[in-house]
Amino acid sequence: MTTRSTGQAGGSGGTTEPRELRRVVFGALVGTALEWYDFFIYGTAAALVWGVLFFPQSDPTIGTITAFATFGVGFVFRPLGGILFGHIGDRIGRRATLILTTLVMGLSTGVIGLLPTYDTIGVWAPVLLVLLRVLQGLGAGAEFGGASTLLAEHAPAHRRGYYCSFAQLGVQVGLVLATVSFLLVGLLPEEQLVAWGWRVPFLVSFLMIAVALYVRLRVEESPVFRAMAAEQQVIKLPVLETLRTYPRNLLIGVGAHIGDTACAYLYATFTVSYATSTLGISRGTVLTGVIIFGLVVIALQPVYGALSDRIGRKPLNLFSMVFTAVFIFPFFLLLQTEQPVLVVIALVVATALGWAPVIAVQPAFYAELFGARVRYSGFATSREIGAALAGFTPLIAAALVAAADGAPWVVAAYIAALCLISLIAFAAAPESKDIDIAEAGPSRLHANR
Repeated sequence: MTTRSTGQAGGSGGTTEPRELRRVVFGALVGTALEWYDFFIYGTAAALVWGVLFFPQSDPTIGTITAFATFGVGFVFRPLGGILFGHIGDRIGRRATLILTTLVMGLSTGVIGLLPTYDTIGVWAPVLLVLLRVLQGLGAGAEFGGASTLLAEHAPAHRRGYYCSFAQLGVQVGLVLATVSFLLVGLLPEEQLVAWGWRVPFLVSFLMIAVALYVRLRVEESPVFRAMAAEQQVIKLPVLETLRTYPRNLLIGVGAHIGDTACAYLYATFTVSYATSTLGISRGTVLTGVIIFGLVVIALQPVYGALSDRIGRKPLNLFSMVFTAVFIFPFFLLLQTEQPVLVVIALVVATALGWAPVIAVQPAFYAELFGARVRYSGFATSREIGAALAGFTPLIAAALVAAADGAPWVVAAYIAALCLISLIAFAAAPESKDIDIAEAGPSRLHANR
């Protein structure tokens, strides 16, 4: 891809007016927030109530591990969602595909809130839950790549990192909303929480669909895709074209997403279960800590995104992985004090310095790995394969802690190893902040020479 920067929005693909750009940013933020609210509430429910409601076991640890296994199922299907909807996004457009993914995610999440439990229909309850988790995985596999691609292709070249960070900001808003929803229903007596309270966060998704659709229907297609369609540069099989022209970048994209995915669900999902069930810390304390770190990360996303426009994507990515690998051991030491203030400090430091930089840079980084003709497919496919490889982190961590009689050090070593994989991927990636985002990419004849 040509390393040429332009001052226009979307690179040389056209100019997006400021008013439309604000609409695109708002659409990406609201859409990703609502879709990832849906995805995250499943993880919180898996940590708190799934073991009792859908996987009753005589040993609560086995029930929790089984619940986390179904949480990981969504990650198995995220690459398929990335491939399927990435194909659609590179064929018919980014905007139309995002509208479709909103419906898939919203409806599947809302229906979870209507499911009967194991006590009512037996084994069919977990079966239906897993099927709906599969649909969530398909929708999630396409959402982030599509929203980020749309932002990258609308944004001014010299501020691409800043504007793209709002896609990731939306993910963190979704995390906070999901955690707040369970914190509120968690105020109910345990009997009411188990009887009906857990359903409320899922049923709210039906209302959110209307909001997300309203916002996204008002957003225009990216100028880059419109130019490609007008010039008949849209290709029939973008996934295969990605494999032919960007094999190295695909591998970089896969490796780059392993470390931060593991951290995301370690901090927001596994820590909730570990701190409440193993350490005996109150549910309210841990969920409050997750909300606080979520708010801190939200505030930092545009800051790190703007910084990446100045110093590049690579330095922030490398710093994130090194810091996380080093701090993961002190993180667990602070948790083991069982002191609420220190638990919150552990979560905030780990995420603000170790996790926030890499996820803020992520939307622009992935969009810049691939040419415009295959950007959605390459972005979503590589990122979601990485997510699938690390998505079982809560399950693996729970199993490791159980095998170590509650000691978390094997988990810390496991996270550090995953960060090393991503560190290698980021080290192999070129600095990309100055590319022309409208460049279609190498032709098949000249690829990889």
